[in-house]
This record gives sequence, structure tokens and C-alpha cells, in this order.
Amino acid sequence: MRIADLIKHSQPFISLEFFPPKDRNDWPAFFRNVERLADVNPLFVSVTYGAGGGSQTDTVEIVSRLSQEYALETMAHLTCVGAVPNTIQRFLEELSETKVENILALRGDQPKNALESFSACETLKHASDLISLIRHFRPDMGIGVAGYPETHPEAVSQQKDIEYLKLKLDKGGDFVVTQLFFDNQSYFDFVDRARSIGVNNPIIPGILPIVSLNVIRKIVSLCGANVPGNFLEQLEKADASGGAAAVKKIGIAHARRQAEELLAAGAPGIHFYTLNRSDVVLELANGLVANS
Repeated sequence: MRIADLIKHSQPFISLEFFPPKDRNDWPAFFRNVERLADVNPLFVSVTYGAGGGSQTDTVEIVSRLSQEYALETMAHLTCVGAVPNTIQRFLEELSETKVENILALRGDQPKNALESFSACETLKHASDLISLIRHFRPDMGIGVAGYPETHPEAVSQQKDIEYLKLKLDKGGDFVVTQLFFDNQSYFDFVDRARSIGVNNPIIPGILPIVSLNVIRKIVSLCGANVPGNFLEQLEKADASGGAAAVKKIGIAHARRQAEELLAAGAPGIHFYTLNRSDVVLELANGLVANS
């Protein structure tokens, strides 16, 4: 079923993002985490995708298993950097065969040390190009798009960034999943900007619980999200006095407060970036929707 249709009748909700383990030897542990997290009754789950073919085959196999073995409504990530139309069509056909009906359409990042020719396809430079192509090949497909509360790192301006979001939706996107953020005001301002230019689609906030200072520093450096100074100071003090366990405790508490405030303010649901950590998400999600 298209996720946009589920959202209309299922608010508030929780959704989850997984990433395929690089080593297939880690798949049994991955699916054990999935089985545990199925207990939070997510409205849908998404599975990341390797740009340039890194884990595309794994993505298809994993979304198929999530759908067929765990009865989870599944959304496959799809990037267009380094792709050509026939590879996109083939991927969509493979998803169709697995009964997966939803895509998160992304531009993707060019792999490190890639040759200039890697992104040679002039018709697939942007996520909006990918959305148009999906609508051409699979007009029935549900399509999610990414949004950036703190503005995409490559955007020329905040206004242009929000206009590009609208373009993706005008081309056929159904709903928005945001990049992670740690200050809810960033999300509220982002939604206001989107609504002011005519975006009426659901905008789902994406939340990442911090469980490690090293991990969050790496992720933030890649996506451009800002960790508020007072929150970062708390994390650093916790790390110095209590190590990883203390950081995890503060990180989960912060993410829980974020989620509760967002739902209370009318966010349609919460999309948790799980990092495949079932223990963390189970703690975060316990009673969250029931209490909203």
C-alpha cells in the first residue's frame, strides 16, 4: 500500500530506517533486530541503498524479506547519482516483483574518488529528475522525498532549498522525511517555510538518538546537522564522567523529549534513524504513540 495513504488514517505513528549490513555474515543479527523492532508496530520501514551499486542488490533482497517474512510496509531508498534510466527501471521492476510499493527518491552522494564520468547521465542529476522517471516507469509507486530542516549543505540559500523541496513534490513526491536534527525549532521553522510556499504534503521529522560521540560527530560532518552547544556540552561531560553508557542515556532522553514535543505539536509521526540498534529504539518508542 502507498505510505501516503497509510499516513492519512494512521496518525500519530512511528516509522523506522534500517541500513543493510555490508557483510552478509551480519544478516542474522540484523534480522533479529528487525524482529524485535516489529513489536513497536511501525507504520512503515525504510531501507537505505548504496549509490553506484554498493548495496542495491542487498536492498532488494532485504526489503523483500521485510515485506514477506515480517509483514512490514517497506520503502526502499533509491539514489540517482551514477545511474542511468535503464538501471532505475530494472530496480523498479525488481521491487515490483517483491510487492514493494514505495520508494524514497534521493539524489545520493558521489562516491569518494569517483571519476568525472561517474555522474555522466544528464537526465538524472537531481532527485526531482529521479522522481519524474519513477512516475514515468511506475505511476502507481508511492514516493517519499528528503527534506532538510537546517538547509541542504549544498543549497545556495534557504529559500532555494525549500523551493527545490516543492519541486520534488510537484514532480510526484507524496510526503517528506526530514534529515536528522536536534533542535525541534528547526523542524517547526522548516514546516512553516514549506507551508508558506504551498507545500501541503505530510512532513515527517527524522530523529536520531545519540549513543556515541564518535558516531554522531561523523554523521553530523556528513549531513550538516547542528548539535546545540548546551546539548553537546552535556554529552561531552557525560562521556568524560561515565563513558559510552552515560552518553547513551542522555542521547536517548533527548531524542525522547524531541519526539514527545513534535507529536504534541502536531507532527504526523516520528521517523527513527535506528542505526540497526533495537535496544535503543525499543526504549525510545515505549508508549510514545500511546502517550501522544
